[in-house]
Amino acid sequence: MALRHLRFFPHTLPLTPKPKLNNNRFSFFPPSLPRSSTALMANAHKVLVPIADGTEPMEAVITVDVLRRSGADVTVAAASANLSVQALHGVKILADASVSDVADTAFDLVALPGGIPGVENLRDCKVLEGLVKKHVEDGRLYAAVCAAPAVVLGPWGLLNGLKATCYPSLMEKLASYAATTVESRVQVDGRVVTSRAPGTTMEFAVALIEQLIGKETADEVAGPLVMRSNHDDEHTFKELNPVQWTVDNPPKILVPIANGSEEMEAVIIIDILRRAKAKVVVASVEDTLEIVASRKVKLEADMLLDEAAKLSYDLIVLPGGLGGAQAFANSETLVSLLKKQRESNKYYGAICASPALVLEPHGLLKGKKATAFPALCNKLSDQSEVENRVVVDGNLITSRGPGTSIEFALAIVEKLFGRKLALELAKTVVFTRL
Repeated sequence: MALRHLRFFPHTLPLTPKPKLNNNRFSFFPPSLPRSSTALMANAHKVLVPIADGTEPMEAVITVDVLRRSGADVTVAAASANLSVQALHGVKILADASVSDVADTAFDLVALPGGIPGVENLRDCKVLEGLVKKHVEDGRLYAAVCAAPAVVLGPWGLLNGLKATCYPSLMEKLASYAATTVESRVQVDGRVVTSRAPGTTMEFAVALIEQLIGKETADEVAGPLVMRSNHDDEHTFKELNPVQWTVDNPPKILVPIANGSEEMEAVIIIDILRRAKAKVVVASVEDTLEIVASRKVKLEADMLLDEAAKLSYDLIVLPGGLGGAQAFANSETLVSLLKKQRESNKYYGAICASPALVLEPHGLLKGKKATAFPALCNKLSDQSEVENRVVVDGNLITSRGPGTSIEFALAIVEKLFGRKLALELAKTVVFTRL
């Protein structure tokens, strides 16, 4: 299922679209209404995203973030009693509840992320199995990505006779459970939606909104994500004043996070750079290790910024998110680190709101070409290259938004390790077609 690239929509209250109704069960809420609205929370579509130790963090976080943008009431539930979940690649996610806590709740959608051994932990959770089977019997929407269709839904007997897809290396396993396997990046068959990998998860999440609420809402959510329209081509980036990035082996990278950071951008950067075997330090700009990101996903940093600032880094890279970017801009410690990085000709980067709200006001874009989130590009003093999805200018790299985050991270991998590894990782996460 190919999802078309959508233009940017301003953040204004849209005309009320005509939603697709399924047995009159789903009601519609405009996506721009605040999630704090009592009426919204009382009537929003209820979604369950279960996670477990070993869950693929990109798949979990992208699914949650994108669905919350639609106004859906999403519960992130841990398969075990421990709400602190150690996802793959050292990403720590704090769940909202345990699966047992929500076992008696009726959800409109249950969406399972992949990741091994995360999917095995989900499959072996008897409470979750009972919840999902009853959910399916009730005719409600269910979904899975990556390993989850083959390792969870298949063994539970929930794909018999249905068209489905999954991670490429698990397609034979999926077929063994009487599913009709297809190569689609996203596959919809009746009430089940399946997808392939981290690199297809944003399309997967937008497709879930379309099934749950309607196409117009899906389009409105997709527009500001700056999604890629063509996955047939290898990723590229605009490079000016090219220099060879010379770094330690492995390179040491600082990724700061703060309350209000864009969780998709942060997790995608961390996940892909750790897949490349970079030594990534995730540092909280707040007073606690735990931060609440822009779409209320709770992440735990490796250390506080004051501790991280005692170390040196080959690269400092900032995720976006309005609140997070403002916190970065107000952090004397972080700004000092960035200025030292630039002065010593070391490497630094930012995505989405951070080029405009952090780098620009602190003089860190002086003499540099950059890009940023489309609605914030007017804050850049030099806007000549803003239409590029990723821009590298010497020792600086910038990018546009959640939908460009994988390209941004792959461009960093290419500069640090070479194009061969970047292309391998793009195929591993099924960002580009195999």
